[in-house]
Amino acid sequence: MEIALVGIGKIAIDQHVPAIKDSPDWDLSATVSRHGSVEGVPAYDDFAQMLAERSDIRVVSLCLPPVPRFTYAEAAIRTGRHVMLEKPPGATLSECHALEAMARAHRVSLYATWHSRQADKVPAAKSWLAGKTLRRLTVSWRENVRQWHPGQDWIFEAGGLGVFDPGINALSILTEILPDPIHLTGAELSFPENRDTPIAAECRFHHPAGAEVSMALDFLEPGEPTWTIRAETDQGVMVLENGGGKLTIDGRADDSVPGLSGEYPRLYAQMARLVAKGGIDMDLAPMRHVADAFTLGHRVTVAPFDW
Repeated sequence: MEIALVGIGKIAIDQHVPAIKDSPDWDLSATVSRHGSVEGVPAYDDFAQMLAERSDIRVVSLCLPPVPRFTYAEAAIRTGRHVMLEKPPGATLSECHALEAMARAHRVSLYATWHSRQADKVPAAKSWLAGKTLRRLTVSWRENVRQWHPGQDWIFEAGGLGVFDPGINALSILTEILPDPIHLTGAELSFPENRDTPIAAECRFHHPAGAEVSMALDFLEPGEPTWTIRAETDQGVMVLENGGGKLTIDGRADDSVPGLSGEYPRLYAQMARLVAKGGIDMDLAPMRHVADAFTLGHRVTVAPFDW
């Protein structure tokens, strides 16, 4: 299938382009970006022009920051294109619901992707937790924003989510692997005095069986990143590390091997299945937790942040 990639930044170059080029399902037929392009692929800087000139392209993958994404997704859907959304799928829950309604009305596929759910050990972690009594779960998601988002001011602007941009990856895994739904009960959000989004967060959740569930996020981790979920149950301790790439149960490593390698190749395989059957996948559970954190969170002003 012909596909266009919109927003040629770091994540597009590092993840989306290789996944598309290595996939038997897709042909990267156009890019749309003001600042980037892919060698050998027709490049546009005007999305409307691409839609008008390339009726052969039926699928659009949007890698833009969340705030401008709705306008692009709306234009694509209204011209009958299937749409794939990089995480988070939008700037607000309301616009995500609007896009889903629009996609159903125009009978096109829509996919809110959560790449961390496709990490190698997430299915095994989900399977192991099923049927067990959770007692305590802690999430520690710490990384250096200067390493992973160098100079990207949009992440600290309203709608950019700040530390919840990586934190929503943890929440996407958490909402996938836990047998029981949880909801946020409180948070402390640390906002640099010169920025609109938090640089660190501490969150607490309600678990229906009374388990203690918490999450710590930090965007100023000076060392190696930590992307870890630790679950203590009545039948042992599970530790999911490396953003879902490593799993140990009571200290023993899980050595199962997934069929298809890589988070983004799995996302594009799922998009191909959705287009083939006319499906929609707009699970917004991770985003609801972030919205709740901004609603319930106690704001603390901290030192200014500059690159």
